[in-house]
Order: sequence, then C-alpha cells, then structure tokens
Amino acid sequence: MSVVERYSAADPDAMHELGVAFGRRLGAGDLVILTGELGAGKTTFTRGLGEGLGVRGPVQSPTFVIARTHPSLVGGAPLIHVDAYRLADSSELEDLDLDFDGAVVVAEWGAGLVDARDSWVEIVIDRPIGAGDAAADDADDDVAEAPIEPRALTVTGHGPRWQNGVLA
Repeated sequence: MSVVERYSAADPDAMHELGVAFGRRLGAGDLVILTGELGAGKTTFTRGLGEGLGVRGPVQSPTFVIARTHPSLVGGAPLIHVDAYRLADSSELEDLDLDFDGAVVVAEWGAGLVDARDSWVEIVIDRPIGAGDAAADDADDDVAEAPIEPRALTVTGHGPRWQNGVLA
C-alpha cells in the first residue's frame, strides 16, 4: 500500500519548514529516501527534519563521510544522514552497519540502494529546469545557494506505517 502526497516549497525557508513538520512525525525505525538533482534542496529539507527530531546539529551533507549520525537532544531517536551517491550497491550500505531499527535514517541518492522495509517514505524533490546551473557546483546541496525558485515535492509513504498519510 502506498500513499502519495504533493507539496511545494516556494523558497529555502519553506523547504526547511516542511522538513521540520516531517521530522516531528518520525521515530526510530523510520527510513526516508530523498531523491533530487544537485541543488534541489535535499540537505535543506534534512536540516529541517533534524530540527523537527530535536537532534544535535549542524546537519550537513555527508558527501565526504557517506554517513553522519546526529544524536537526539530530547531523548528521541538519533538521525543517521546518509549520502549513498558513491555507493555501488546495497551491500556497501550494509557494510556501514547502520542502526536502521534504532534511528531515523535519511538516505540521499538512496533509491534502489536501500532495501525496502515494511514501511518507508520516498521523497522526490523537483526544481524547475534550468534552475541554478551554479547550484550544480554546490557540494552541500543547499538551496540557499541556488536561485530562489519553487520546488515540488512528491512524498510517497509505503507500507502500514504511512497508510493514513505522511504529512496530511
């Protein structure tokens, strides 16, 4: 069973606030797969998600370390932020020995690499064509550096955990 929701973020602040709202809904064992081009806003969304979870920051792109753990400051689940871009397959992700059951795991570029679980959320962030060629050079994938243009988010909740919706 899958539930699809659509949202738009007019600017980086709106993207961040969507992340905050989503982060408040997450708990240990939740998996989020983020997909979008460089500069789409994956890391900005994840910063908001971390704020909503109440984890220690700053939440930055884990591009050079592959996975970064942010412990909770409020007694909740930690956030494990994964950049799966450089991983060849799911076996390399397994080698990282991530705590999928005891943490909230957000995997950027994780589509097709992270084995599906009973329930997970996939978020695809689209930005307008031609939006911010300069953003393609942004290693931090931060929409604050890209031109301020709206983003469209397609949020798909898979499995029983999300049968009543993700943010709706």
